[in-house]
Amino acid sequence: MSIPQSGGGPIEHVGQLAEFIARGEKPKAEWRIGTEHEKFGFLTDSRLPLPYDGDRSILTILEGLRDRFGWEPILEGEALIGLSRNGANVSLEPGGQLELSGAPLETLHQTAAELDSHLAEVAAIAGPMGAGFLGLGAAPEWTHAQMPMMPKGRYRLMTDYMGKVGALGTQMMYRTCTVQVNLDFGSEADMVQKLRVALALQPVATALCANSPFLEGRPNGHRSWRSRIWRDLDAARTGMLPFVFEPGMGYEAWVDWVLDVPMYFVYRDGRYVNALGQSFRDFLNGRLPALPGEVPTLSDWADHLTTVFPEARVKKFIEMRGADAGDRGQLVALPALWVGLIYDQSALDAAWDLVKGWDHETRQGLRVAASVEGLRGEAGGVRLADLAAQVLDISEAGLRARGLGEDIHLAPFRQAVAAGECPADRLLALYEGEWGGRLEPLYDLARL
Repeated sequence: MSIPQSGGGPIEHVGQLAEFIARGEKPKAEWRIGTEHEKFGFLTDSRLPLPYDGDRSILTILEGLRDRFGWEPILEGEALIGLSRNGANVSLEPGGQLELSGAPLETLHQTAAELDSHLAEVAAIAGPMGAGFLGLGAAPEWTHAQMPMMPKGRYRLMTDYMGKVGALGTQMMYRTCTVQVNLDFGSEADMVQKLRVALALQPVATALCANSPFLEGRPNGHRSWRSRIWRDLDAARTGMLPFVFEPGMGYEAWVDWVLDVPMYFVYRDGRYVNALGQSFRDFLNGRLPALPGEVPTLSDWADHLTTVFPEARVKKFIEMRGADAGDRGQLVALPALWVGLIYDQSALDAAWDLVKGWDHETRQGLRVAASVEGLRGEAGGVRLADLAAQVLDISEAGLRARGLGEDIHLAPFRQAVAAGECPADRLLALYEGEWGGRLEPLYDLARL
């Protein structure tokens, strides 16, 4: 969720950066589940993206949620850019993708109920005005020129920078949607084990959720174009992070990596100060060109942590970031997969045993294979379909150990593995078959 962060006051010594992350440690009884998902708004008559303002717009939807369902407004200047209620937030991605950042919840059943409530509220506002929302990983037809820009200073800065550091950054910002799972850790060692498993197995999540086979009206050659985009975005802040698997990994190693990621901005007095390409290390020493003589606050550090985009990342919790957005079942199955894998120690150990012998080339090869071929991909002698079946068995065992009947939420992934098909395979079969090379039916099929 891309809104300014609150972290604390001035940083007096570099050790505070690792301490900030360590403050996320929680005893197991307090571990929670956070799920974030994005979706594309569109006008049902023209199939064009929703603009920010106007009678049929993102703004109208935000105002409707505020006025009818008790959400509190989040403003940037005078612009309504988000909403908050009971620990959850609704926010905007650069091209108007509407994001629900769910509250920290105890069970996956609560996750499903939260999602259902949100989708019902959005439909109650969007439907009567002739708008809908798509659960896909990439916009199937819209060009970059057709995408609106949301009134957020952060995005104006990022748009300018993305074109300088990678070929596909603006595609990521404006024409992709993801579902992300946020989970807790209990100690530094627990964080390291969970992060390693999360990074190594992101290709499984990518393959199971691959749902973006179209771009600008035709097949793009990938099951997950969203995942393809992340491979050519900004090498300084993305990827599978080999250092995480090296001896000595911990909070300080993570801090060292993040400090070397070039900055985007500093948030001051309600506006984003351009710090593109500048160094947070210089900022710590009062030598940031954008703000000469100033030293950062922990809130600045919290903001900077949101500008690194690997396949899994650490803040005060761990974010699993490798999946395309999809339908309602997929949006619940993904948190179920990760909760089962890493919230039960036996399952976490089994998952680590599965991947600990891989080298970086295998992990990266699986990432590429998942993007191109989904569950049919293979790298380093590992077949993603077989790996996904093993991972689901481990996750199911972990969920059953919780004793809450949550393993039912894995059903969409079980069905995918049994069929040997990811969502993109089914969409491509329809496109090449009964749809006759047309994408109009997709807007009904993928509508949330």
